[in-house]
Amino acid sequence: MEKVTSADGTAIAYDRMGSGPAVVLVCGGSVDRMSNAPLATLLAQNYTVYNYDRRGRGDSGDAAEYAIEREFEDLDAIFAAAGGPACLYGTSSGAALALLATAAGRPVTKLALWEPPYILEGTRERPPADTASIYRAFVAEGRRDKAAEYFMAEVVGMPAEFVAMAKESPWWPAQEAIAHTLAYDATIMGDYSIPAEAAAVTAPTRVFTGGASEDWMKAGNEAVLAALPNATHRVIPDQQHNVDPAALAPALKEFFG
Repeated sequence: MEKVTSADGTAIAYDRMGSGPAVVLVCGGSVDRMSNAPLATLLAQNYTVYNYDRRGRGDSGDAAEYAIEREFEDLDAIFAAAGGPACLYGTSSGAALALLATAAGRPVTKLALWEPPYILEGTRERPPADTASIYRAFVAEGRRDKAAEYFMAEVVGMPAEFVAMAKESPWWPAQEAIAHTLAYDATIMGDYSIPAEAAAVTAPTRVFTGGASEDWMKAGNEAVLAALPNATHRVIPDQQHNVDPAALAPALKEFFG
């Protein structure tokens, strides 16, 4: 593990592995960089991979106030550690962050997005517009468990029985530990509509979708594909949102070149 310092002084932890062109990995919500570790290992056969902890999770620090721009600056620090332009991969809400960061001017050579969870009207119910405030309130009250539970039940839409089992699992304390960052991802997703900033992404982009994913996810991915000016689409057969790294890595390598 190594660390860089972001513009606001926050320490950002990352793992660097492999050799070759630089690839930066951005994790999604409710997880840290370990969620991308298996994919990083596979990509490191061909690239120098920078797998980092987003602020507030894992081994990275945090700041008292959150703003999406601080996450852009965290990426700036990682890109600087990588020596300049790099390919960028984001998963789920991390894909939405990667899209926004690229639109805002990060030096991205190619952008890969795994299932950014944008929701088209009529395909499924969107989370409440004040979801970030709901998370912050739970955390402020010391009810981190309720924040994590709300994310699973009301945002992801997991069945009550799964949430109950999750709360008894050995990994539940880790969910509570990073529950404050759920507000960060909710801020990134906004109202879950396709962001206007997508039109500013000029880097070659590929949207990846699981062939077995839910219809609302497929529809949202097709919409973001249409909103991006330089994008292509790739369906990974038989995969759902929690994609198998072994199924995704070859497709990423083909795109990154």
